Amino acid sequence: MLEVSGLTVEYATERPVRAVDDVSFSVARGEFLGIVGESGCGKSTLLFAICQLLAAPAAITAGSVTFSGSNLVTMTQRQLTAIRWRDLSVVMQSAMNALNPVKSIGAQFADAMRAHGRPSRKEVAARSAEVLRLVGIDPVHRRSFPHQLSGGMRQRAMIAMALLFTPDLVIMDEPTSALDVVAQRSLMTQIKELQAKLGFAIVFVTHDMSLVSHFSDRLMVMYAGQIAEIGATRRVFSHPLHPYSQGLLEAFPAIRGPRVALTGIPGAPPDLSVSGDGCRFEPRCARRMPECATTAPALVSAGGSDVRCLLYATTSADADASASAGSTQ
Repeated sequence: MLEVSGLTVEYATERPVRAVDDVSFSVARGEFLGIVGESGCGKSTLLFAICQLLAAPAAITAGSVTFSGSNLVTMTQRQLTAIRWRDLSVVMQSAMNALNPVKSIGAQFADAMRAHGRPSRKEVAARSAEVLRLVGIDPVHRRSFPHQLSGGMRQRAMIAMALLFTPDLVIMDEPTSALDVVAQRSLMTQIKELQAKLGFAIVFVTHDMSLVSHFSDRLMVMYAGQIAEIGATRRVFSHPLHPYSQGLLEAFPAIRGPRVALTGIPGAPPDLSVSGDGCRFEPRCARRMPECATTAPALVSAGGSDVRCLLYATTSADADASASAGSTQ
């Protein structure tokens, strides 16, 4: 349903910054894709590029975003307006900033519905009440203003607005970042239940790997604007291939099992305005090899996942050679 191919986004500052670098992935109908990584790795920029919500000085310089057979990158604003909310919707990181503070929740729902037709007041009220019930909010809060709701209720109201037209794809940019742990779990459970009920696909961005461990079908780990690793969530958690994925998993505590000392990842992410040779994670990697400093790794298949690391380049080449020999025979 969603096919991102070779997507590159640059910020045209004094020293151009390539925040998203040749990213390719796909999302099937009804799938839950989690995207994780440190702050500044390009997660939010990637989402804004997919939705065509980038603002200057950011711009897509290469690649395509194909949604239901149409390339969003080449669409006009009028064509994009017809798709947003109806077929593709977005839940922003901070609902307090995303919602209009001087309009009631119901009025904002009405604005979204009237942008795609001429519904009557009764239809607007009925649909607004229906989606609020879906996310566990009493319809009486249609008359409430954002500041009158708790953080969790505001986030659920944003999700309700995103579901007004039952879209095929819902993109979520760290919707739980301002919530406590209990509210995070409650919201994630509700999102998953809504997905099972309505069948929409989800692209969920977060910096917390543990948050999507039990909810996503596939997990994409980003580092310095590139995909470091992508594969089935259970596989990435049980057998992480990239040293960066391993470092992220070792940086948060496990609920079960023996107590293990937490280890962080030394150093800091690279300056994306400075292009260099070699692997971008090499200065921080405990498993780096001499060639890592000069050879940029490609994304290769290994162990059921795709990983960008020279540790698996030979394995991938051997697998390709074996497959080629088998087909020849």
